[in-house]
Amino acid sequence: MKNLLVFVSIFLILTTSCAPGTNVQVNTPDTSFQLTAPGPNPLMNQPDANGRVALTGAGLWHGIISPITLIISFFNPDVQMYEVHNSGSEYNLGFLIGQILVVLAIGLAIRLRR
Repeated sequence: MKNLLVFVSIFLILTTSCAPGTNVQVNTPDTSFQLTAPGPNPLMNQPDANGRVALTGAGLWHGIISPITLIISFFNPDVQMYEVHNSGSEYNLGFLIGQILVVLAIGLAIRLRR
């Protein structure tokens, strides 16, 4: 009975939306979705306002706190997950290791709770 009700509801919606004289205007944005690798960072190896460039240690710390900074960034646009004034591959490696440590810690905590 439930399947019949769902079928009838879908049928009625489709037939009323396709009725003669029904005009539907669809506006699509000019942007397109692309699956590409990120582009170059023009601020790499450029010091920030304090004259610092983030290295592996900063990347490790930023990777560890990334879940927290992600949540905070929804409410405060001044907080970002990733430091753009970084050393490149060194910082990226530290950031990745930090994120891996977070995932491993969560997995370990879940396993210990069982």
